[in-house]
Amino acid sequence: MDSTDRFSGKVFALAIRLLIVLSLVTFSIDTLPNIGAQVKRNLHIIEVITVSIFTLEYALRIAVAENRLRFVCSFYGLVDLAAILPFYISSGLDLRAVRVFRLLRLIRILKLFKYNQAIVRFQRAFVIVREELILFGFIAAITLYLSAVGIYYFENVAQPEQFKSVFHSLWWAITTLTTVGYGDMFPITTGGKVFTFFVLMVGLGVVAVPIGLITSALSQARSEEVR
Repeated sequence: MDSTDRFSGKVFALAIRLLIVLSLVTFSIDTLPNIGAQVKRNLHIIEVITVSIFTLEYALRIAVAENRLRFVCSFYGLVDLAAILPFYISSGLDLRAVRVFRLLRLIRILKLFKYNQAIVRFQRAFVIVREELILFGFIAAITLYLSAVGIYYFENVAQPEQFKSVFHSLWWAITTLTTVGYGDMFPITTGGKVFTFFVLMVGLGVVAVPIGLITSALSQARSEEVR
């Protein structure tokens, strides 16, 4: 469905992406402490509506897939299923956060404009690695969000004042992934410390990968000019 060039298909795809973002926002709001009963009811209504639409979309994707089993077992198929399944199964594990992976469908080629020679060189460099940078940007955003969700679940009970919600935990995720580490928020549980170790390892790549990609692309662009 995402690949269609029809106007209706693009509108449908955009609507689904907006619903994904809405779902993530409502999920994050739901983690805020001391929210009113009416707000919780409204959040539940939004969740019912979004899950119903996601379920319909999932069923339609299976119906139109050339190889249905292959789609169900694919990465996106499993993510789509994991995003709706907890709603229908009574369990203590909330997997709404995995819907953020579906934003990877937003990757599109960017169009750049030509100005002076230096900018043209940068343009060429970004064209060379545009798909990698866009993909990496989405992955970095997804990692940032999931880091906040993860540390919230590990530390919320032990440090309710520091890690009040996913929104509060985003600051810790930013400082940890960028390896800044101000020390104003840090884990005290064993699970939180182990989780932080893996986030720090990922954070090294968040800083290094785009710099390496752009540097390599600039060298390639300059080499093409010489030719």
